[in-house]
Amino acid sequence: MSTPPVHLSTWPTPLDPAPRLAVALGLEPGDLWVRRDDLTSFAGGNKVRKLEHLVGEAAAAGATVLVTTGGVQSNHARMTAAAAAVRGLSSVLVLTGAADPARPGNLALEELFGARVVLVLPGEDAQARISAVTAELRDAGEVPAVLPLGGSTPTGACGYLACAGELAEQAPDLDTVVVAVGSGGTMAGLVAGLGAERVLGVDTGAVPDPAERVTELATALGATVGGLRLRRDQVGEGYGALTEAGATAMRTAARTEGLVLEPVYTGKAMAGLTAAVADGSVRPGRRTVFLHSGGLPGLIGHPYATELAARALDGA
Repeated sequence: MSTPPVHLSTWPTPLDPAPRLAVALGLEPGDLWVRRDDLTSFAGGNKVRKLEHLVGEAAAAGATVLVTTGGVQSNHARMTAAAAAVRGLSSVLVLTGAADPARPGNLALEELFGARVVLVLPGEDAQARISAVTAELRDAGEVPAVLPLGGSTPTGACGYLACAGELAEQAPDLDTVVVAVGSGGTMAGLVAGLGAERVLGVDTGAVPDPAERVTELATALGATVGGLRLRRDQVGEGYGALTEAGATAMRTAARTEGLVLEPVYTGKAMAGLTAAVADGSVRPGRRTVFLHSGGLPGLIGHPYATELAARALDGA
C-alpha cells in the first residue's frame, strides 16, 4: 500500500445537488447530494480509483499484462482494460457468463481497449482458468499481474480512503453517504476515512459475506470498525437480477434529475436509500450523499435495456 498510485482520472469529481429527487424520496430539497464518480475516465465508474493504486503496484512489480476477472458485463474488467491501454500494458479478462451479441455493453468497449476476453461458462472454475492464463503468459515471456474481483484489496480500497477525505472537504456537514456494496472495497475505504456511522452500504448480492469483507478491508487500512450500517434487503433474486424497487428507483432518479442508474449496483443502492428514508434510517434535515459509482455501459448490456427500449417504442 506504500507504492505511489498512477494517475488515471481527475479528482475530486463533482458533488451535485439533487433537490427534486430529495423531495421525491421524502427528504427536504437541500438534503440530498450526488457524488459523481460516474464521471471518471474510461466511460465512468468507481473502479478507476482502485485501479490507480492497483496498477501502480503492478507497474512497480514490472508487470507487462493485467489479468482480472468478473461477470460478463463487469465494469471493473472494462476499466482494467482501459487502464492497461493508458499505461502501455496488455490485458486479459477472464469473464463468467455467455456473450450476447445483441447486448454488447462493456464487451464492446473492452474490444476497443484492446483486451483479450476469455469467457468461462457459469459453473466452471474461473480461478483455474486464471491460473492457466497466467501460466501461458509467463511461458510467452510476459509478466502478468492478477487483479482481484472488483479490485477489492487493501491496496484498491485506498482509492476510496482518498475519496473519503475529499468528501470531508466538500461536505463537512455530511451525515450519511450511501453506496452500493459489491466486492466491498468502496465501502471499506469510505468507512476507514469517515467512520462506520456515516456510511450506509446497500448489499447487491455480489459476495456472500459483505460485512466480513468490508470489515476485513477497512481494518487493513487501519480503521477500528464498529457496527456497520449495511442493508441486505435489496438483493432480490440475486446479484445482477433487477428488482422492482431498483427499477422504480432508476425511473425516479432519471425523471427527477436526469440521473442514469443501472440495475446491478446503483439502482439497488438508490432503492436502499429510498427504504432508509421510509424507515427513518436516513432523516430529513441532514446532509445525505449518494455515491454514484457509474456503470452506464453495464445498463446497455443488461436485458433490462431491451425491455426499456421496447416500452419506449410501444409508447411512441
